[in-house]
Amino acid sequence: MTVVTHFALARPYRLSLDSYAQVAGVHPDFVRRLVALGLLDVARDAQGRLWFDPSQVREMARIQRLRMSLNLSYCAIGLVVELLDRIAELERAQRRMPRRGGAPWT
Repeated sequence: MTVVTHFALARPYRLSLDSYAQVAGVHPDFVRRLVALGLLDVARDAQGRLWFDPSQVREMARIQRLRMSLNLSYCAIGLVVELLDRIAELERAQRRMPRRGGAPWT
């Protein structure tokens, strides 16, 4: 039996609550509200501090675009984001499937 161990060469790059809010251009209290609603993915350390993956900056922009363009509540945005993610997943799965008949449906 062979045991393979992997060690990270460096800690993953993460943003603190304050640095995330500054990069995203919003107030830290607003970020806390979105975290409480489950709209942003965070990691918590042993002291309970919030840490954000840099990809969450893009997610904040997406939330703000949906809010501004569709005038949705933040609770409704959660549902819309889930549906958009599911649609994107289905489209990726469809592209991976071999086509029958050769011609696309569009």
